[in-house]
Amino acid sequence: MQIHLETTLPAAPERVYELLTNGAKFGEVTGQPGKGGGSAGAYFSLFNDWLEGRQIELVPNERIVQAWRFMNWEPGVYSIVRFTLTPNGDGTKLVVDQEGVPEAFHEHVKTNWKPFYFEPFAKHLEGLA
Repeated sequence: MQIHLETTLPAAPERVYELLTNGAKFGEVTGQPGKGGGSAGAYFSLFNDWLEGRQIELVPNERIVQAWRFMNWEPGVYSIVRFTLTPNGDGTKLVVDQEGVPEAFHEHVKTNWKPFYFEPFAKHLEGLA
């Protein structure tokens, strides 16, 4: 089952890209500790090590592809997350496509993108405008 979500954030793609590829910055913005993730192949963890993964592909300010998993998933099970960033006026259209989420966790993952990513990002980025 695939997850497809879209939002527009009030900042240039560079700022959104940084939040998605810098675990420490993600943690500062969301209040959920994170680390790592700045280069292709790099390990990262978010939500105080509850989610871990690797950066698969990084196209600065345009696309991010990550493999990640939650600690309560079966060993070896990873989801692929693709972030596409497109300039949209003074902001950025962020498209999230995710596949490979175990069925038992699908609804949980889908409903938590907004409160754990989109809303804290928007609040932080609005404060910088």
